[in-house]
This record gives sequence, structure tokens and C-alpha cells, in this order.
Amino acid sequence: EPRVTLLDALRDRLDLTGAKKVCDRGACGSCTVLVDGKAMYSCAMLAIEAQGREILTIEGLAPEGELHPISAAFVENDAQQCGFCTPGFVMACKAFLDKNPNPTEAQAKKALGGNLCRCGTYIGVRAAVLDAAVRMKGGR
Repeated sequence: EPRVTLLDALRDRLDLTGAKKVCDRGACGSCTVLVDGKAMYSCAMLAIEAQGREILTIEGLAPEGELHPISAAFVENDAQQCGFCTPGFVMACKAFLDKNPNPTEAQAKKALGGNLCRCGTYIGVRAAVLDAAVRMKGGR
């Protein structure tokens, strides 16, 4: 079906439910996945457009049974409450830190500005990004 979004293909056909279907119009970031290393809203991309490209979801971020340093930083810094937005934030953080391994708080705030949290955990999220940057360099 050519009209199936990447989000629907991931969730309904591949049973990868980490990316969340919230706004379904590319406005909240809860469905963020990496496409060729770039953070993308999977609800705004057709599955057919992803053909032949590298797709990374929250499920593939770390080996089974282990936490990725970003996920660990989110836990340690209380960067989630209900958790619905967390996978999108984690994936956006991954794309950001891959390009900017030494971010400032202002850069982190700007980079994750496309992800929304109804619970208001933004301070914890920014702290988690800075902590994750240290962890990804082996500093923690």
C-alpha cells in the first residue's frame, strides 16, 4: 500500500511499537526515528520513501537487555514522567549527539525543540542530553 506511513509500517507490520502515534501530523516528535542517521517524524514519511534506507528505532538503539547511554541518562535525570514522548526524545537526542558530541544546554534545547512533552519534563530532558554526551564519550 503506497499510502502507508513509516510509523504505521513500523507499528502495524513490524510490531516495533516504540515510536508513538500521537499527533499523526508531524507536530509532536513522539514518532521520531532515525533515517540514515537523521531524526525524522515517521508519521510524516511514507514507508515507500524509507525503502533502501537505514532506519533506527528505539528498539534497535542498544543490545537486548542493555540500556543505551542516552536511555540511562534519561532514567538518571528523571527525564520522563508518563513516558509516551520518551522514545521520540531519545531518538532525537541520538541524532543530535551524533552530530554534536559536546553540546551546550542552549544547543540541546534548540535541537530538541521539535519534540513535545505534555508532562513538562523539559528540564530533565536537557539535563539528560548533557549527561548522555558525557556517557557516550565513556565519561560515566
